[in-house]
Amino acid sequence: MKICFLMYPWERVKPDTDSTLRLIHEAACRRHTVALTTTNGLTIRDSVAHAFCNVLKKREKISTGVPTFYKQAEFKRSKLPLAGFDAIVMRSNPPLDPIALNFLDSVRNDVFIMNDLDGLRVANNKLYPASFSGEAAQFIPATHVSKSQDYLEQVLLESPTDKMIMKPLNGFGGHGVIVVEKNAPQNFRSLLDFYTGGGSGNYVILQEYVEGAEKGDVRILMLNGEPIGAMRRVPSGDDPRSNIAAGGSEVKHSLTREEKALCRALGPQLVRNGLYFVGLDVIGGKLIEANVLSPGGITRINKLNRVKLQKNVLDFIEHVVSARDLVEERKNSFRKVIEDAEAL
Repeated sequence: MKICFLMYPWERVKPDTDSTLRLIHEAACRRHTVALTTTNGLTIRDSVAHAFCNVLKKREKISTGVPTFYKQAEFKRSKLPLAGFDAIVMRSNPPLDPIALNFLDSVRNDVFIMNDLDGLRVANNKLYPASFSGEAAQFIPATHVSKSQDYLEQVLLESPTDKMIMKPLNGFGGHGVIVVEKNAPQNFRSLLDFYTGGGSGNYVILQEYVEGAEKGDVRILMLNGEPIGAMRRVPSGDDPRSNIAAGGSEVKHSLTREEKALCRALGPQLVRNGLYFVGLDVIGGKLIEANVLSPGGITRINKLNRVKLQKNVLDFIEHVVSARDLVEERKNSFRKVIEDAEAL
């Protein structure tokens, strides 16, 4: 299989913890052709979408240690047609680059892209949880989004609780997530001025404060609509953010009955949207965010549970590519029958 990872630059990879590196290592161990590119590497030549890729040179022996694999990796730089790959795995960090998706639109019928481009367009920001309805709606906290400072002040004033969570619409990794309180209106107005960018009008989220948030959140990795692993992320000190990137730490976690119900309710919509590999952030049985661009946590969940979730992900990609190949072979065989009939 020929697989391309559309990701962040190789030199930014943290070999001890990086989830994307685990996927790349697993693909290399399976002797697949592995190419890496970034959104800056996308290009079009003669109306055909290409990417400037670093193609991983195959080694006779691949280190089982991922950090060692990272140090030993050698690449060949090539400009490659995207339609020649069997799979493109989206692992670029937020925010979403809409132009990059436009490059990929031209090859979406030729290549399995994970996650699906339309799904990424729908779900790339923190508004996506609000799209869940029916049974899934019970797992979504009350969320308010606006550029209007007056409206957001009114939301906080009318909140049934004394505090809410505020964050920028396009933030990630816990950046900009804070707790705001009713009894500090002057501070809230100053924060709103900063978060909305004064007169520039950036969107801000005010979200129901879910009890237990001070104890951290649960990261659940979903694959094809089913949970494959989870961990609890615990905040550092008085910092309300439990993201590892924001200083939180991880502990082993088994899904509760409520969390399993949440996964059952949300899984079908994720699959319908082509969001096959997703990281759900859950607090108190409520979905806070869905990471659809580059969900992390593989390395830490592996360590806590002595598993290798990257194997699950590569198994899934191989299965989809194989199924697509069988459909194409079947179609070609039917075409041959028709051509032969025409020649008679």
